[in-house]
Amino acid sequence: MSREGSLEAPTRHPIAWQEESFYDEAALDKEMRRVFDICHGCRRCFNLCDSFPRLFDLVDNSPTEEMDGVKSEDFGAVVEACTLCDMCFMTKCPYVPPHPFQLDFPHLMLRHRAIEAKKGNAPFTPRQLAETDRNGTLMRPVAPLANWAAKKDNTLTRPAMERVLGIDRDADLPKFHARTFLLADKKTPVEANSAAPAYGKRKAALFATCFVNYNKPDTGMAARNVLNHIGVETRAAYPGCCGMPFLEQGDIKRVAAQAEKVSKDLCRLVDEGFDIVALTASCGLMMKFEWPLILPENENVLRLSKATFDIDEYVVDIAKKNGLPDGLKPLPEGVSVHLPCHARAQNMGAKSAEMLRLIPETPIDVIERCSGHGGTFGVMKETHKIAKKVGRPAMKTAVNQARGHIVSDCPLAANHLYNGAKEMAEKDGKDFPAQKPEHPIEIFALAYGLCISG
Repeated sequence: MSREGSLEAPTRHPIAWQEESFYDEAALDKEMRRVFDICHGCRRCFNLCDSFPRLFDLVDNSPTEEMDGVKSEDFGAVVEACTLCDMCFMTKCPYVPPHPFQLDFPHLMLRHRAIEAKKGNAPFTPRQLAETDRNGTLMRPVAPLANWAAKKDNTLTRPAMERVLGIDRDADLPKFHARTFLLADKKTPVEANSAAPAYGKRKAALFATCFVNYNKPDTGMAARNVLNHIGVETRAAYPGCCGMPFLEQGDIKRVAAQAEKVSKDLCRLVDEGFDIVALTASCGLMMKFEWPLILPENENVLRLSKATFDIDEYVVDIAKKNGLPDGLKPLPEGVSVHLPCHARAQNMGAKSAEMLRLIPETPIDVIERCSGHGGTFGVMKETHKIAKKVGRPAMKTAVNQARGHIVSDCPLAANHLYNGAKEMAEKDGKDFPAQKPEHPIEIFALAYGLCISG
């Protein structure tokens, strides 16, 4: 007899995306009905994202009030609301492997998207937004014009973008920079602090990530300057996007191609003694966990997964093993630290909060709820309002904490959370002292008095 639930650590099976049976629609429908029926009987995950309320409404409003009364063509609404955050798998579901029920809800949603993508049914605008390297390269020479067009208060361009591309006019869009992180790093070379305890003991290749490289180079400069200050030799590296935007669209083949290309290049740096440090949580998750599930026999992918750190994780590791130089100054205005789902899914602990608690006499509050953004989910007209609804508890927490800084290891989550919290505070007549969304490493640089601008 199967036991009820499981207290064992969740384990994941490789994704069988190269097998023909993976794309069998009848087999998928059968598996979705099996999983959805188990979810319907449990409902522990009702408050995570909109996928589960949608699923439970389908069941409750069906003629039989059971799964046999739900039409398969309605499953798409459940899939649409999944942001692949992995929180149901990691924190809620008692039926994940090794339990005999073998539930992996996010990867089931991914399989549905992969089948739709193979059939050519992936939506146009999200597919184009997923081309981050192309977009960043094209926008860099015209960054001021692109940023002007993307402003929410631009009454000329934003209504047109909503009408033609389906991008919600109220969604905050990333800004582009003419000077990328790679270029800024090259133009302003620095050396590691020889007086720091870690000097000569660690070398870090900073995986720029598409977002940091093209959209927020200050995060990369903050990471570089902090690591140099605490004695670590650094080198900026960016062979290409980690593929998370393609994963969201179900284009697993593109993810595999990126994994092969990027891991091959980064493993050359591993051979030179560099640790690989990811500057956003999603990229760390991809390189450590998702790539090995997509290419479980690729030696470079497996080696890289063991050599990769998130930036906060890396600083904490150095603090514990080597020590940090003195000079961290208190930030009495305090910090609200959002733990993004893709950081939590790495099962490494709240490293961003742990790092910031190294700053003396600085109040640190944690927000452990989803921001609701979820990649393109947070910007498309069909789902932007839902993204704000899912993020409302986190936004309300940020308003109540009222700290001088609000940070997240996911830059999209930081923007979404900041804008929503600020809007909520203004509506309620409350003070919201945070001036902008930030990355935890930028706060650590601030406490050390380091410049973060390229």
